[in-house]
Amino acid sequence: MVASYVGVAGLRRWAERRNILDIPNERSSHTRPTPRGGGLAIVVLTLAGLLVYAALTPDRNWTAILGYGCGAVIIAAVSWWDDMHSLSSSVRLAAHGAGAVAAIWTLGYWGCVIVPLAGSVCLGWAGLPLTFVWIVGFTNAYNFMDGIDGIAGSQAVAAGLGWMVLGQLSGQPAVSVLGLLLASSTLGFLGHNWPPARIFMGDVGSAFLGYTFAALAVAAVRGNPRLALAGILLVWPFVFDTTLTLIRRLSRRENVFSAHRSHLYQRLVIAGYSHRGVTLLYAGLAVAGALLAIIWFIGSPGSATFVTLTVIALCLLLWVLVDRAEREARGEGLRDASD
Repeated sequence: MVASYVGVAGLRRWAERRNILDIPNERSSHTRPTPRGGGLAIVVLTLAGLLVYAALTPDRNWTAILGYGCGAVIIAAVSWWDDMHSLSSSVRLAAHGAGAVAAIWTLGYWGCVIVPLAGSVCLGWAGLPLTFVWIVGFTNAYNFMDGIDGIAGSQAVAAGLGWMVLGQLSGQPAVSVLGLLLASSTLGFLGHNWPPARIFMGDVGSAFLGYTFAALAVAAVRGNPRLALAGILLVWPFVFDTTLTLIRRLSRRENVFSAHRSHLYQRLVIAGYSHRGVTLLYAGLAVAGALLAIIWFIGSPGSATFVTLTVIALCLLLWVLVDRAEREARGEGLRDASD
């Protein structure tokens, strides 16, 4: 955490000197030029910490660690170049696909998973494309959700701590260590990114975090099939927001690849909520997701029903909050127009 805080401070000064700034435009949620690329510290410290752990552990699985690491480096390197010079979406997507292939090749794919109210579900070969879509999709989703100060970082801290606990409960120390590395390195970054942000993590940070959390949900299933859903629960606010936004845009026949500001968190900001308020809301939802993931994994009687109903209730709560905020904003706009 300390190394991340110091490293991000150095990156911020370097980006300011090199004029590597995120310039506001009509789709931006920020209003002043802000340095970007601070997520590089998260990438370097997380991967370095994982390698140190592997070197000091006699029963480490080098194949899995190096496979994940290669995918993470590919995605981080292409994303860093995109932050510096801008790349086409096809190049970025190809990098995400290569990372997913590296993860599946060494970590495996979802074969049999346990889901609430249905028990064990064996996907067979269908698990292979499903896992690929999950990794590529969530890598992009995390990138899309990194649109206001602190939201991506706070989600990573909550999910990282959740994986730390789940790794211990499932007897997978490497999973636990990676979760702790993600949480601590991101917490150091948040010291500079908490609203009002002094630096953005950039694609290098958001794509890396999305890829890592997606890969963890695949790798941990080797230890326990309940961890596939647990991994999704840890990041459910981002999964729900992105999925609902995608469905909404498709229903309106919009180009889903074009830039937009129609995510739920963006709509709250447009309706008048502050960055800090929306980030705190999503951070609270992320903490709730971590608790639900642990409850689901423990598997106490009635946990499946409780987790299912709670997630549905939280989804509805977020949707109602956005709808109410927009209605109030429209009402105030009409009053101002009439005045």
